[in-house]
This record gives sequence, C-alpha cells and structure tokens, in this order.
Amino acid sequence: MTDGALLAAQRRALILDQVRRHGAVKVAELVDRLGVSDMTVRRDLDALARTGAVRKVHGGAVARTATAEEPAFEAKSGLETDTKAALAEAAAAQVQPGSVVAISAGTTTYAVAARLFDVPGLTVVTNSLPVAELVRTHTGERGEDAPALLLTGGAPTRSAALVGPLADQAIRSLHVDLLIIGAHGVSDHAGLTTPNLAEAQTNRALIASAHRTVAVADHTKWGIVGLSSFAALTDLDCFITDHDLPADARTALTESCGELLIV
Repeated sequence: MTDGALLAAQRRALILDQVRRHGAVKVAELVDRLGVSDMTVRRDLDALARTGAVRKVHGGAVARTATAEEPAFEAKSGLETDTKAALAEAAAAQVQPGSVVAISAGTTTYAVAARLFDVPGLTVVTNSLPVAELVRTHTGERGEDAPALLLTGGAPTRSAALVGPLADQAIRSLHVDLLIIGAHGVSDHAGLTTPNLAEAQTNRALIASAHRTVAVADHTKWGIVGLSSFAALTDLDCFITDHDLPADARTALTESCGELLIV
C-alpha cells in the first residue's frame, strides 16, 4: 500500500480510533497497520495533536485527558445532568434492602446516593464528603429510617474524595455487598482511570472490599485516559452507561464486563 492509498482524513480517523480503543498507539505499529511511511504517520499524529484529539509522546501518542487534574466537584455537577439521573436510577435499582453499599466519590455516584433513601436497612460506606453530608442531612430528617453512615476518613482531593493511607486502611478492614464507583475516564486498554494517584489507590481498596462492583459512567468518559488506572474492565460485575456510547465501546464492554446496562 502506498502513502496515497488512504486519504489523510481516513488515516487520521483510523489512528484516532486505535487511540480510543487502546489508550495509546506506537508509530511503528501504525506504519505496519496503515502501510505508510514513518514520516506520514508522524505528520498525522502532529495534525491530531494540534486539534487536541491525542497527546504526542516519544514513539507515538496517547489518548487525551479532559484535564491534567480532576475537576472540582462543583465544576462537574452541572455536566450531563439528565444522563447522570438516568444512570443513577439504574444503579440505585441494584441496591438490595439491608445491604452494605459503598459509594465512591463523584457527581454521578452522588446522584445514585440521592436515590437510596427509600431502601430500608441500608448501611452506606463512602469516601465522598458530599455523599456523607447528603446521608447525614437525611438522617436528621428521617431518623431511624435513614441509612447508617460510615465515612472512611482521609485527606480530601479537589473532587471532594477522602483518600490516602487513613482511608485505605479503613476500607481494607471492611466487607461490603456492593460498590458503586465512577471514573474520570474509561477505555478498553486502560480500564477505569483517574488523574489522582492517591484516589486511584483508594479506589482499588474499595474494589477489593466489595463482593460486587458496579461502575457508572456516561459516554463522554469513554476514550479519556487519566494518569492512573484503578480497575480493568474485567474487574467489573456491571457497567452502566447511556445510549450515546459508541458501538466499539459497547463491544469492548460486553466482552469484558459481567454485564452492560445501557439506559
């Protein structure tokens, strides 16, 4: 195949698809796959990097991240609100009466927590300050009918997550029936990711403590790769997302997760 066999736009679309699928690409692999020269691939990567679609690294490119840091909780609260509500309804339906449910930090998981107050006999374990405040407020309003609350402790991040050795130690001593967890980004190669190394470690502790793990993430998270992975797709018993998720992502999740729910 010659360099002109595919139009530049077609090559770049194929490259971008590979980055989204795998989180990264290497120049040498693209040369073989596309049948073009090393220089042609590098020009394509330069063009994609200028648009912000990928980030160039030595020998290739990696998926873009939405930001170098996890956005503050308040900044994320107004994003994809209708979709978060739909995901939260589906996730809340997974929670059984009398169970112990862990809820990670995040605005989508916060929406799930807000829908759990009619589940009787619930115990909520969380490292999220907003979720803890939400449960505490409802405890004051509903008394004994409100869920019991266990806050992990730890140091707060920009996203209002409690993380670090104190949080990890507390979580490792627990056994929870169900974990509902969000993510900064998701890809079939990198799994669930976050820009915060300490939060990634605390999320790993949450997953290890759980009998069952349910991830909630809307379609905008797909193809985003944060600094640190904290779960492979195969670690998930259920992944809940929305109908705008791309077809290739649906395939990857269906093949890897225990169950894919699209709302």
